[in-house]
Amino acid sequence: MLKVFADRGGTFTDIVAVTNNQSIIDGLSKHPERFLIVPLPNQQWIIIYKLLSENPEQYQDAAIQGIRDIIGISSNEPIPNEAIEVVKMGTTVATNALLERKGDRVVLLITKGFKDALRIGYQNRPNIFARHLVLPTMLYEQVIEIDERYDARGNELIPINIKQVESDLQAVYHTGIWSCAIVFMHSDRYPNHEQQIAKIAQGIRFTQISVSHQVSPLMKLVSRGDTTVVDAYLTPILRRYVNQVASQLPGVKLMFMKSDGGLVAAEQFQGKDSILSGPAGGIVGAVQTSKRGGFELVITFDMGGTSTDVAHFKGEYERQLDSEIAGARMRVPVLAINTIAAGGGSVLFFDGSSYRVGPASAGSNPGPACYRRGGPLAVTDANVMLGKIHPQYFPSVFGIDGNLPLDKDTVIQRFTQLAQDIQAATLNHCTPEQVAAGFVAIAVENMANAIKKISLQRGYDVTQYVLCCFGGAGGQVACLIADTLGMKQIFLHPYAGVLSAYGMGLADVRAIREGGVEQPLTQTLIPKLQELMETLETQARSEIDEAHSQVEIIRKANLKYDGTNSTLTVNFADNVVLMRQEFEIEHKSRYGFIQLEKTLIVESASVEVIQKMDTPEEPLTIRNRPLDETPVSVETVRMFTTDQWHDTPVYRREDLQPEDSIDGPAIVVEKISTIVVESNWNAKLNAQNHLILQRKY
Repeated sequence: MLKVFADRGGTFTDIVAVTNNQSIIDGLSKHPERFLIVPLPNQQWIIIYKLLSENPEQYQDAAIQGIRDIIGISSNEPIPNEAIEVVKMGTTVATNALLERKGDRVVLLITKGFKDALRIGYQNRPNIFARHLVLPTMLYEQVIEIDERYDARGNELIPINIKQVESDLQAVYHTGIWSCAIVFMHSDRYPNHEQQIAKIAQGIRFTQISVSHQVSPLMKLVSRGDTTVVDAYLTPILRRYVNQVASQLPGVKLMFMKSDGGLVAAEQFQGKDSILSGPAGGIVGAVQTSKRGGFELVITFDMGGTSTDVAHFKGEYERQLDSEIAGARMRVPVLAINTIAAGGGSVLFFDGSSYRVGPASAGSNPGPACYRRGGPLAVTDANVMLGKIHPQYFPSVFGIDGNLPLDKDTVIQRFTQLAQDIQAATLNHCTPEQVAAGFVAIAVENMANAIKKISLQRGYDVTQYVLCCFGGAGGQVACLIADTLGMKQIFLHPYAGVLSAYGMGLADVRAIREGGVEQPLTQTLIPKLQELMETLETQARSEIDEAHSQVEIIRKANLKYDGTNSTLTVNFADNVVLMRQEFEIEHKSRYGFIQLEKTLIVESASVEVIQKMDTPEEPLTIRNRPLDETPVSVETVRMFTTDQWHDTPVYRREDLQPEDSIDGPAIVVEKISTIVVESNWNAKLNAQNHLILQRKY
């Protein structure tokens, strides 16, 4: 049987497969340059494979093509579904649609008098001194105001005029808008009117109907409305993608990663849960592998081709309820991930006075200059220029026929030209390698600032944490990032280059449900909260197939001080004093003060039901070289670091054995990524084949 875990990123699609089929392994062993095969205990193997996310001349969908390549069948043969046990995927399809504003056409149905409520929003001014405010573009195309109203206590003030709504909706449907978002005042508590309208929309045959009391059953019209619109905008695109994948895999169990770090069956995957689908797999992979390596305090650092994602872990996954992603406000639980537009493909340019890195990305088509498609200079090119990436250790998948190595000559030529342009503009003489190092320093600073935002700025001492680096480009800058932040340890898993995909295989099935409360925290409220929790638990369990496994349940309450807007999440307890204590410890750590005289309000409660999954085993490696025998480098190359060229040994990861220790500067090459050990660092391999980098001074 074959289990497939896939992550479709902006540049590359990563695939990790687990199989016990000897014939598949025999077939792939003929192509050691394309597939990495790792034997596991009990007659199983892990297969690791990377391919470009977009390669229209070669294939339609990268994940499906990857499965075909592993099984060894051509693109027009049907995939034998009996050979595949499960496919678990993360996808950036919805994220990209949101970034590029390419979702479906949506009509918003909202209570009369609130037509512009979502456009006005909260009147935040992200840039306080901007004279011209540029409002984010709205995701809905038309608005229908519905003459209906409940008051805050649930009395019906204005009933719905069914005939009027039917004719309004029919008119919109005929203009080609088939997706609708229904958002009414107080409907998080009194959903009757929303249900009536949804029924009418169903009768008219709207293909997507997102109803706010189901999408985000919490107070606040604006954030509830925004979330519902995002769901209506993205779910149809996601549905088409899921159906396209499912049609190629008939009868195969298909699961997707949600933004909260849990898996869900394909047919229950919705737009609102999909925004951080890919990055969430990375966080799960980083946290679970770091735990296996013995680390409990983790900063995850995922540097891919297009963007870098960072997150903080201290014992449990951190989630946030309110987030703004690609200009869209959302109110659903998502993993607290800070994403910045800096990756291996981030474009480098000189604006006449200063160096700039990103936010534009070269993607996979045309890709950085070294990809042989006429692309712009990018961070990857800077690392080629500095001798940190060498074409002979990089997959030869470039050029029109997809079989050429990286193009180093073009990179040297372009940086030489850029150095001349900079000298002409600024009269500063810089060598091409100094220019490249300057661009890398800026990219590193941007990424270090993203880590500061989720750690130092929230009261966590980052020097006590391990930096778990992954993503295709993570290992190239790991030491530089850690140096900038004063971190002393870096953890690199053997599958670090594809950890987001591996994370799909390490994840559990999770269902989260939340409900609004908005009442003061007193002992008399506890029975009501318990009742709400039981209802939420029943709803969450309905999403999970519990027949074959044990289930874990986590109950949380979101608390805030009366008159404030910032909630903190605590574990639900029968004892009010315990919850208050936990809130105060967290508040003191986050904001530096507590207010003993203030009443605590329970804003909302949530229940998470977790179904444990079988996860792949990891083999222990055995040292069969004498302890005093050091690893042998395959060659010595020139690498530019600390402002000078060094003769730097290159080691292959597969040649290293437990207890091997390497002092920087050095390069460790793997099939799926490159690790640069800077001069003040030491790298050591442990029995689990984890590479631990330690700062020497």
